[in-house]
Amino acid sequence: MTDVIEQYRVTGEPYYRPVTDEVAMFEAAYAAKMPVMLKGPTGCGKTRFVEHMAWKLGKPLVTVACNEDMTASDIVGRFLLDADGTRWQDGPLTFAARHGAICYLDEIVEARQDTTVVIHPLTDNRRVLPLEKKGEILRAHPDFHLVISYNPGYQSLMKDLKQSTKQRFGALDFNYPEHAVEVEIVAHESGVNAEDADKLVSIAERARNLKGHGLDEGISTRMLIHAGSLMAQGIAPVAACQMALVRPITDDPDMRDALDAAVTTYF
Repeated sequence: MTDVIEQYRVTGEPYYRPVTDEVAMFEAAYAAKMPVMLKGPTGCGKTRFVEHMAWKLGKPLVTVACNEDMTASDIVGRFLLDADGTRWQDGPLTFAARHGAICYLDEIVEARQDTTVVIHPLTDNRRVLPLEKKGEILRAHPDFHLVISYNPGYQSLMKDLKQSTKQRFGALDFNYPEHAVEVEIVAHESGVNAEDADKLVSIAERARNLKGHGLDEGISTRMLIHAGSLMAQGIAPVAACQMALVRPITDDPDMRDALDAAVTTYF
């Protein structure tokens, strides 16, 4: 089992550019065994931050991409049939709690509410996970840490987290970095020069002003890195921006024209 948990260890340092004091705050929460909730728009660096912190703390990282079809058994575990009869298989949450990993539930509100309730006993002073089907009360490993994330601006009232869940976590707000920092990130991650990275960030800032006025979401830092990566491969800037920034984010012809105009302003 030691070999299995080692597969989840982050071996190389993931690049992460701190924006404020989020690294120190996370380290303090980990030391205090306080579960952490990361709130912010899609593609602003929440997942990379968790990967960086897992590497920095030297802990394995078990990541779960939550979805609306996810059941409690999907994260806790279930009995499976094999040639010898039935055997229990831990789900990712149980596996992390048993072996002292960081468990990251990404976009937690996408899961059904009856599924999110199962994390409650792990998020208070009990730090236990009742495995009712197995008849076991699992006491979390001292190194276990629970992290969840979601995008509050994207969720409907029907898919928001319950207060009974929110109040069990410490929260860190994430957003797109300020201009100079985002230029630094895009240049580092994509391989484009600083001048082109600056233009990409300027395009994104224009698009983000349209959120709620024709766009559900603005252009994320992740999308800028995709555009920069295409440019670093020799793709013309306008074509790279159309593919990585404009076409994925909207199908509305007028909105596409507006975003294409922003691209041609800078390239």
